[in-house]
Amino acid sequence: MIKRIISIILLNILFLTNLYSNTLQENIKPLTKSSFKTKQKVIENIVENNTDDKNLIYLLNTMLKGDLYFTKYKKQFVKLIKKDGKIYHTKDIFTKETLEPQKRNMFKKVKTNNKIRGIIRSKLAELHLFSDDKKTRLKSAKNILKNISESSTPLIKKALISEKETSIRDVLVESYTILQARFGTDKEKIKAITELGDYLSPQALQALIKIKSNSKDENIINLVSISIESIESSKSFYGVIETLFFGLSQGSVLLLAALGLAITFGVMKVINMAHGEMMMIGAYTTFTLQQVMPAFIEYSIIIAIPLAFLVSAMVGVTIERLVIRHLYGRPLETLLATFGISLILQQIVRTVYSPLNQEVKTPEWMSGAWEINSALSITFNRLYIVIFSILVFISVLLLLKKTSLGLKVRAVTQNREMAQAMGIKTGFIDAMTFGIGSGIAGVAGVALSQLTNVGPNLGQAYIVDSFMVVVFGGVGNLWGTLIAAMSLGEINKIIEPLAGAVLAKVIILVFIILFIQKRPRGLFPQKGRDAQD
Repeated sequence: MIKRIISIILLNILFLTNLYSNTLQENIKPLTKSSFKTKQKVIENIVENNTDDKNLIYLLNTMLKGDLYFTKYKKQFVKLIKKDGKIYHTKDIFTKETLEPQKRNMFKKVKTNNKIRGIIRSKLAELHLFSDDKKTRLKSAKNILKNISESSTPLIKKALISEKETSIRDVLVESYTILQARFGTDKEKIKAITELGDYLSPQALQALIKIKSNSKDENIINLVSISIESIESSKSFYGVIETLFFGLSQGSVLLLAALGLAITFGVMKVINMAHGEMMMIGAYTTFTLQQVMPAFIEYSIIIAIPLAFLVSAMVGVTIERLVIRHLYGRPLETLLATFGISLILQQIVRTVYSPLNQEVKTPEWMSGAWEINSALSITFNRLYIVIFSILVFISVLLLLKKTSLGLKVRAVTQNREMAQAMGIKTGFIDAMTFGIGSGIAGVAGVALSQLTNVGPNLGQAYIVDSFMVVVFGGVGNLWGTLIAAMSLGEINKIIEPLAGAVLAKVIILVFIILFIQKRPRGLFPQKGRDAQD
């Protein structure tokens, strides 16, 4: 008995689905005509009568992308899957059944123009506005705001009655306020224009500008001017915050790039021109990991951090044991030797990976932006890099200040002979110190892979900046490196809009040269016996 009841219900659902699809098929037949006005009426009609149909959403999306076709003889609507020369591969727009490939002259495209596409976007927003999914409703509300029109007023009113989510209501209220300011009564207009001064979206500003240009009422024009001034003032304020954040993120990149150099150059007095290539190795380690583990892109960056540290550290130890250990006390010779090593490493990478830039995929959890308001949004990848750079800095600081290895490193760098006399294996400490500095550079490469493409010349873009940070902050002082990196990042981003990217770097370089003339040991010079050498 139960099976019979279930069968009857399923048959009824199937019947109603087929009946509905047939109705939709009948309603969209005029889309075969060339008149754009006819197509507009068809779209408005089918949306008005069928607000909850998935087939309708699929149909409109296909039309929006320009993939909706119909057969010339049967007038069957299909979606174009792919073109194989003159052969078209399609599937039925309603049944989703893949059809036999046919010649392209058997099909005709349902053409659209900018107005039709705008209407489709608006109607899709309407269809999604009452979805059970919050993200879908929010996206729909934003689409309505972006393509706002007077015809949306009843829909927005209806949505405001049922919508409980604050973020979605805010967007809908803004849309309704814009409509009131443009099309409401005089009393409604005055209230809405005043309220629009609190919004920061481009749509609110555009609406006010349009009202000001079309109005002849002095009172309205004055109110609009006040609201526009309020919006522009707020946008300027948030623009400054955004600039400061970008400066902070650039400073974080400089910090990651300079931390390893602060150890190899600041502590060991080795001018390591191959430091940028250690960053390149870390970035290529991330790329290689993603190629080997394509199914684990979401976790690849986390796994790449310790792996890049180990790979770069091992390369650094090898360089130190084979070359650098013979050149301690001769900084200019270390410069020449490591410059040659950098060229060798670049050529190896070109041979193994090709000279072309490679793209490292960004995990979904690092994609997108945190939208604080319409005038300020913070990208997640840069925010994570800021946090990550601070964590790396704290880890290096604790390593050098709170561990036995850090104590031995400081002892060897301050007085090698005395440390050796105390039984410290100075050769081992030298290798470990250089390895740690190179490993930190590798970790910096992992972060850089999320901001730019990975290529053989990746490190060359940061080597000069890294030296500037270390020298400006004070050679061998980690706190100086932190403050210098953040300061230079902020200064660069403040100057860049005024002078351009290249000139900004030149200005910073000149500033550091002049600064070093006055304070040769940087912001925070080393203290103690080593500083007097």
